Amino acid sequence: MATASDIDRPAAGEFRPKPDQPPPALSVGPLAWVKRNLFGSRFDSLLTLACLAALYYLVPAVWRWAVAEATFVGDSREACAPNPGACWVFVNVRIEQFIYGFYPQAERWRANVVVLLGLGSLTYALSEAMPWRKWVALFLILPYPVLAYILLLGGMFGLPPVETRLWGGLLLTLIIASVGISASLPLGIALALGRRSKMPVIQLLSIGFIEFVRAVPLITVLFMASVVLPLFLPPGSNFDQLLRALIGVSLFAAAYMAEVVRGGLQAVPKGQTEAAAALGLGYWSTMRLIVLPQALRYVIPAIVSNFIGLFKDTTLVLIIGLSDLLQMVKLATTDSKWIGLATEGYAFAGAVFFVFCFGMSRYSLYLERKLGTGYRR
Repeated sequence: MATASDIDRPAAGEFRPKPDQPPPALSVGPLAWVKRNLFGSRFDSLLTLACLAALYYLVPAVWRWAVAEATFVGDSREACAPNPGACWVFVNVRIEQFIYGFYPQAERWRANVVVLLGLGSLTYALSEAMPWRKWVALFLILPYPVLAYILLLGGMFGLPPVETRLWGGLLLTLIIASVGISASLPLGIALALGRRSKMPVIQLLSIGFIEFVRAVPLITVLFMASVVLPLFLPPGSNFDQLLRALIGVSLFAAAYMAEVVRGGLQAVPKGQTEAAAALGLGYWSTMRLIVLPQALRYVIPAIVSNFIGLFKDTTLVLIIGLSDLLQMVKLATTDSKWIGLATEGYAFAGAVFFVFCFGMSRYSLYLERKLGTGYRR
């Protein structure tokens, strides 16, 4: 009579593998992620519990103030009286000032065209699925700045002139940030190459400029651009205040960008340049085709981090009398009708900065994944 063990036992020469067992519940899946990232040690567990407790008390309070008990509709402060929460009516009433500053209302369509055309072209150029991306990028580099200058400043083609002292708000923030970002990268690359140059004069000039600018704060650079720079111009010449700020911000950002690019150049193996020399490539061809593409790919996170820092540093132009987004919020809160509502204004400004900075950081992560610069596990 056959027993159960005889039935399970394979015949001679036959191999019967046992079925795979499921992995432990705490080694894969959501529970494993929670254990590894939130409760990996005693200290991590304490931090996780402390953060959960803080969120338990903070999130409901913020929700009540910002949404549940807030006022969104109205045209005066009296509309916010019945509700103890945030008075977003203040932002609704002042939104145009926050965006355009003192730009004439009848001419704000020009600012809208410039901003929408710039953001739309940039989005199109960064989208891989779109055709003619290179031509759109070329449009952003060459014709677009001229077109934006003509539209915003006016005084030609029948457009009424608008002085730069009237520019302000988010419009001014975007102008300063876009010019600083566009100018700092090529200038930074040139300074990084100059610092590594074998020509003593170019090397010393590049090192002196980089070290001098990086040794002083941006506020000092802005003051120098606003006060000292006009002293080098012929007497009686009128140098626009905004142009001074753009030059100061661009040069300041270029010095930091130069060190980022230099780090990428040092990360490129020496064998790459030796192989390029063996192929008969000259210095500029080697840099353009071999070294710089690799160096810039290595330092994408640092480059985008500099761009984000520059975008936030645009608020410092209020020191020299320019009214950016933050200054517009500050001026609006000094109005007797809206005194005491600074929290709502600064919350709006913070949300705007977060949207732009978060977008840049997400695109940086996308580039890292696409180009394979991240560490893969």
